[in-house]
Amino acid sequence: MPDTTRELLTSGGWKALEFGAFRDAVTIHWIRPFEGDQPGVALLKYEPGASVPRHRHEGLETILVLDGVQSDETGDYSSGSYIVNAPGSEHSVWSDPGCVVLIQWDRPVKILEDDIA
Repeated sequence: MPDTTRELLTSGGWKALEFGAFRDAVTIHWIRPFEGDQPGVALLKYEPGASVPRHRHEGLETILVLDGVQSDETGDYSSGSYIVNAPGSEHSVWSDPGCVVLIQWDRPVKILEDDIA
């Protein structure tokens, strides 16, 4: 039996889950936080117009777009899209209409550019 389960994510089950602060206009629901050398798994919810600055993947990252559209320098990815970012790859991420994604990181990313206020 799995030690953690979130049901009906692809049909909106994420709407009933609690999300907490992650970045400006992006919230997170941890399914499995990073622990030791184990990957982290979470849901990220981007408000319309939200973004994550340029960052480098220190390990493999996989993303399933559950709702809305997530974008980066290589394109726009709508609901149902599956994205794989290789270790060492870099990009920034944004969502003009807002989105919810299921994400797994082998390791935390390294932010390369941050909002300078």
